[in-house]
Amino acid sequence: MVMFRPKSKKLHVNNSDDIVGISKNLLLDIIETAKSKYPNEFGAVLRKNSRGIISEMLILPGTISGHKRAEFKFYMMHVDFNTVGTVHSHPSPYPIPSSADSELFSRFGKCHIIIAYPYDLSSWIAYDRNSNRISVGIIEDL
Repeated sequence: MVMFRPKSKKLHVNNSDDIVGISKNLLLDIIETAKSKYPNEFGAVLRKNSRGIISEMLILPGTISGHKRAEFKFYMMHVDFNTVGTVHSHPSPYPIPSSADSELFSRFGKCHIIIAYPYDLSSWIAYDRNSNRISVGIIEDL
């Protein structure tokens, strides 16, 4: 009697779980939010739509913004299977994850964006849960 079966290898298909890109309108909103919070950091949860495009940010109640950190209150978030990760700003020109950022990335979601000063379309980087850079294209909104 077989009690355990080896896992079959899954072929990668482009399904609704994949992230296609980020909405340009959302990226512009992220830029404006980062500018308005400067010199403090801001943080939000990223959400994708049914087409796999990151199209919303959710600012959780009780989120703390400070000079050196943005603290998320994940217990304030409702269950949502379309959340994909986080976005936060750095008031410095370096969108590089700190050890605290890497810890967050490893615990929540699969796509994390850091946007750094001067907060424009070229000052952000996306990371996976292991703090490796990933490519996330900008999708023009229709």
